[in-house]
Amino acid sequence: MQSQTPNQLINETSPYLLQHAYNPVQWVTFSPQAFEEAKKRNKLILISIGYSACHWCHVMEHESFNDKEVATLMNTHFINIKVDREERTDVDMLYMQAVQLMTGQGGWPLNCFVLPNGKPVYGGTYFKKEQWIYVLKTLTQLHLENPEKMHSYANELTKGIKQNALVHYKSDSNYTITKNTLEQALNFWQKHFDIINGGPNRAPKFPLPNNYLFLMRYAILQKENTKHILNHVELTLQKMAFSGLYDQLRGGFSRYSTDIYWKVPHFEKMLYDNAQLCSLYTEAFTHFKNPLYKKVATETLNFIKNEWLNSENLFYTALDADSENEEGKYYVWKKYELEALLNEDYNLFAAIYNINETGYWENDNYILTLNENLTQIQYAFQISANELENKIQNFKLILLTSATKRIKPKCDNKSILSWNALTCSAYCKAYLAFNDTNYKQIALNNIKAIEKYYKKNNTAFYRIYNAGKAKIDAFLEDYAFLIEAYMNVYLITQNETFLYKAKAIADFVINEFSDENSNYFYYTNLNNKQLIANTIEIIDNVIPSSNSQMALNLFFLSHYFNDNSYLERSKKMLSSLSESIINYGSSHSNWAILATHLSYLFQQITIVGKDVDIKLKKLYQAGLNNAILAVSETTSNMPLLKNRYVVDETNIFVCKDTTCAKPVSEIEAALKIINLT
Repeated sequence: MQSQTPNQLINETSPYLLQHAYNPVQWVTFSPQAFEEAKKRNKLILISIGYSACHWCHVMEHESFNDKEVATLMNTHFINIKVDREERTDVDMLYMQAVQLMTGQGGWPLNCFVLPNGKPVYGGTYFKKEQWIYVLKTLTQLHLENPEKMHSYANELTKGIKQNALVHYKSDSNYTITKNTLEQALNFWQKHFDIINGGPNRAPKFPLPNNYLFLMRYAILQKENTKHILNHVELTLQKMAFSGLYDQLRGGFSRYSTDIYWKVPHFEKMLYDNAQLCSLYTEAFTHFKNPLYKKVATETLNFIKNEWLNSENLFYTALDADSENEEGKYYVWKKYELEALLNEDYNLFAAIYNINETGYWENDNYILTLNENLTQIQYAFQISANELENKIQNFKLILLTSATKRIKPKCDNKSILSWNALTCSAYCKAYLAFNDTNYKQIALNNIKAIEKYYKKNNTAFYRIYNAGKAKIDAFLEDYAFLIEAYMNVYLITQNETFLYKAKAIADFVINEFSDENSNYFYYTNLNNKQLIANTIEIIDNVIPSSNSQMALNLFFLSHYFNDNSYLERSKKMLSSLSESIINYGSSHSNWAILATHLSYLFQQITIVGKDVDIKLKKLYQAGLNNAILAVSETTSNMPLLKNRYVVDETNIFVCKDTTCAKPVSEIEAALKIINLT
């Protein structure tokens, strides 16, 4: 039962925090004042973390946080802090580590109880109401009767958190990662391939786009004994495209599949997933030329534009899994609904979208999955490929029109810097691959909006923008993906200003985020003293780690600016992770991409002259791998471009390590040098 009087969260802009503004729990935000209040009143603090599209967060809110009995317990004995994990990823990362150390697992909602000094004493994820009441009472009693025990445990746990990052690297390591390192990693990794359904051989299944970017690039470079790896990448991309994970009507992917078949999604949709999957399918199209990959990429880009691109040219964050308090209700269909909508075409629709035991979910609901053998359907229904495609487009129109009467899932309308940067990069790559100028314009509008709304000063940015306000100093993740976006915008515009911006931000990160005991970067600025520990993010997850992306950025910037210090730091960051890459390849895939750049012949491709954009797109569309592109319409002092401009000509220079071939003007000749023909 909601309170008629709002709590402090009513003043926030985060949709997730606002969802809790009328809970009877007296929530406050994560702030020094909250910890001071806890010290003054000698109370334990609950730090409860979630996000707007999180299904089980909603369940726990409904069962416990909206319950008067539970709220009374929480308000009497605790200072209750509510955190949007997407806003305060630093807080989430820290206390997720704590809960994982305590319980061996994590997830959301994340509930961590801490002392007034911020040190954790107990935590977990989702609790049923009865369990939650028991936890509240037990911790209250322990805090009153044996506070010394709590403090002792909290001190030991905090030591563990501070040491946790150290297990991921050896700061004095001089190990050189080689092709053999990657081969060893693949020997172990491929044991966990699902050779029937694609992806990993377990459930739940997350798409993890970076995994398949690495596997695809590595297999193409290695060539020998890697056909099965390429087959696995293609199997995964195709199975996901035909599955329930992919929205067959609107485009766009859900966050993960609850089963091994990619059939039943957890229906929330996240911007970061869809941006990265667009980049993956776009690059896959350039290599494999499979029209299915272009279809998925373009439909998903259109989904992002239609659902999340706002009037300020920023992208929103997510769509909820639930509508009308029911997970997936907006997306699933009952057989009788489809029969009424489609009439005599129902049987054809049912064959195309598996309205049978394959597509059946629960409660008479069907999840639309696409039949993998449309040719067989053509034969069975005696229709041509064109007729079938026209039918499919008509079916989509009929169902989407009907779906307008449904209540849409809620949209999280805050905008996150790093996720916008990932999306900007996706549109840049799509422009180069598909030659659609709309994608270029969206990317340019977005990067201008980022500078307009997130910029704090010349090099510092904010992380969150919502309701006309920018807030929270950007984290390493934000800067890492912004640097990458600037490099991609440079390519599509041939405007070197964006490269210099990328370099300036990289230098800012080196000055403000460096760990003095290693070659890595802290997740938060060195000036941030609010948390009990500053974490170092190493492991690549659903979003590649901020350190792996920074290492890649430094590698590319070292080539653009001929700066050996960038290259050496990038190498040192990577070399410390050799054992981790071998043993846990799937959670170090962005690091492994850097390893391919350093282990295989890396090419510098320079295009200079009046037709640079045309030739750039043609080269990109040929499926470039393990190369850096430098481009200019005119004269340039950039190291890769200097003294290469010739009036009224457009020349392509291909250099491999330190050896450069004679410049050529024709794409076919350049591709021969690059070894793509």
